[in-house]
Amino acid sequence: MDLPVMPPVKPMLAKSVARIPPGMQYEAKWDGFRAVVFRDGDEIEIGSRGAKPLTRYFPELVAALTERLPRRCVVDGEIVIARDGRLDFDALTERIHPADSRVRLLAERTPASFVAFDLLALFDEALLDLPLSDRRMLLAKALEGVTAPVHLAPMTLDQDEARQWFERYEGAGLDGIVAKPRDLRYRQNERLMFKVKHERTADCVVAGFRYHKSGPVVGSLLLGLYDDGGTLQHVGVCAAFSMKRRAELMAELAPLRMESAAGHPWAAWADEAAHESARLPGAVNRWSGKKDLTWEPLRPERVCEVAYDHMENGARFRHTAQFRTWRPDRAPESCTYAQLDEPSRYDLASVLGSPPVTS
Repeated sequence: MDLPVMPPVKPMLAKSVARIPPGMQYEAKWDGFRAVVFRDGDEIEIGSRGAKPLTRYFPELVAALTERLPRRCVVDGEIVIARDGRLDFDALTERIHPADSRVRLLAERTPASFVAFDLLALFDEALLDLPLSDRRMLLAKALEGVTAPVHLAPMTLDQDEARQWFERYEGAGLDGIVAKPRDLRYRQNERLMFKVKHERTADCVVAGFRYHKSGPVVGSLLLGLYDDGGTLQHVGVCAAFSMKRRAELMAELAPLRMESAAGHPWAAWADEAAHESARLPGAVNRWSGKKDLTWEPLRPERVCEVAYDHMENGARFRHTAQFRTWRPDRAPESCTYAQLDEPSRYDLASVLGSPPVTS
């Protein structure tokens, strides 16, 4: 492979803002795997945000990209999987599997799509120093008439239309809106764009904590919700506290600390088999690796409100939740999954303008 922009490329990023800023190029924020695709003739490499190659996990996309992209190019975009008319992030995570036979089976059952939104190189020319407006024009021309499973990301310059997209597209599983300055040059790994994401809140039981890596202060709070059977299920953590707040939390939680996990709803967390029938802290998976997952048990008597964006498999927060406030007015038993709402459905085909690959 010999391209004017060579792998690895760390994608340009966006920083969170509360409102959609004016005077920019607006696109939907896709809920998938960020991917930079390199094509040089018959060679295809798909790089991830962390520069880890994704090529082997999406064999069906390798074939589609070879057919549909310009013969020599570097394209920034997102890998997504659609199911029942909306994006399905959980189906994407299943692809990161060590067994090639499993990957190929899933490629047939839940084929992926690629949504292109930036062009970094075309034929023998690097485009990183061109303004976004020019890169978008070249991308649209290069992908004119492209067919599924490769898509050109919809774009608008109308802030009011972007606001409508923000409300409407959530029902198709999209994350929000990305606003991009039109004169923006492509700068790897820099947060020069802006994202406005959907946010929900939930009241959760605080049932434990982990120490911060710096010492004996709170690193994260372990959160739980009660299921229909009255079992407290671990749904994730909240973190991102200042060091002062971490020390304060140690004092606030001291009356709830237990000498051991005996009698705690998550007492069986160290038993690997127990994780098969309940959601407990400390589960080892391909993402956690060798990370220290030990935790300190608390009597499940305090409730806090947290902000979150997505649920994974409808059972736990996909990302770290953000602490908002204590809720002394809420009884722990009232913190159930029933409080979690879902947006109104919206067909993903209406976003892309053509039917995406779906299962």
